[in-house]
Amino acid sequence: MSDVLDQSEIDALLAAVDDGDEAVNPAEATPAATPKPSAQSNLPVSTYDFKRPERVSKDHIRSLASIHDGFARNFGVTLSGFLRTIIEMRVVGVEQLTYSEFIHSLPNPTCFVILRAPPLEGQMCLELSPLIAYPIIERLLGGNNAEMFIPQRPLTSIEWRLVQRLISRALDHLSDVWRNLVDAKFEMVATESNPQLVHIVAPTEVVVFITFEIKMGKCAGTMSMCIPFNTIESVLGKLTTQSWFGYKRKATSDLQRKRLMRCLHKSKVELRAYLGETRIKLSELRSLKPGNLLPLKKPISRGVILRVEGHNKFAASVGQFRGHRALRLTRPAKMDEPL
Repeated sequence: MSDVLDQSEIDALLAAVDDGDEAVNPAEATPAATPKPSAQSNLPVSTYDFKRPERVSKDHIRSLASIHDGFARNFGVTLSGFLRTIIEMRVVGVEQLTYSEFIHSLPNPTCFVILRAPPLEGQMCLELSPLIAYPIIERLLGGNNAEMFIPQRPLTSIEWRLVQRLISRALDHLSDVWRNLVDAKFEMVATESNPQLVHIVAPTEVVVFITFEIKMGKCAGTMSMCIPFNTIESVLGKLTTQSWFGYKRKATSDLQRKRLMRCLHKSKVELRAYLGETRIKLSELRSLKPGNLLPLKKPISRGVILRVEGHNKFAASVGQFRGHRALRLTRPAKMDEPL
């Protein structure tokens, strides 16, 4: 066979190629080559980040929000009485993230407190923003609620003592709201100004991040609480919406009663003694001089009525004690007893 093709053979090969293209039409071959979509391709696909595993369910998140919402209300009332001004406090959000993300979201310096709550394992964190910490300190030292300059420095020893008084009251309320889940006593372990130096768990460990907003007049700031997952893992079975809504308010504890009485003992009330009452003309009132007598329609045996904040409290007799005018209490006064 010759290695060189003549013109007839070349024409035959070109014709064969043209016949092959017509036999296999690409437009007709495409539908047969396309695979039919499977039934699984219509299923919804959700992304999962292995760096941030969701170990706390949404039901548990809602329960934690409900529990700490009660804490925010109670602690807000305590702060209002402690600072003698109106304080508004509420839960802003509850989410889960890694410990490193929590630490990097905090300012430096700040008010950072390490907590523990036996019998719960591990430690927790509580952070008070300088935006509200310094106005609270200013209020405790006799200032007002006006806008003030927030210094970018750590707290001094005296300022830490004032903040710790505030934190101790917050821990008492935390112990109360957590008592429905576990009889835990929240305690302060240590304080720190730089949160980057505190490592209570591994940086990749999942934590529950609870944010509160505190408003005092024109000043506002946040308080954050960090609870590692391994700390609440043992009580997740109780941490459900049903168990929280079944919570019943407990009776007032001895500690709350003593604290209330201590605050009442420091309160000041107005005490007035009324010798009696009478009616005179305005002209007679203008002409009164020292030594004039005013007749009263009240027998001396009835005594003097003592009023506390405008309410009848005691009846007393007038006398003198160590060179001073004095009143000796004789009996309780009736609420509607005339002066």
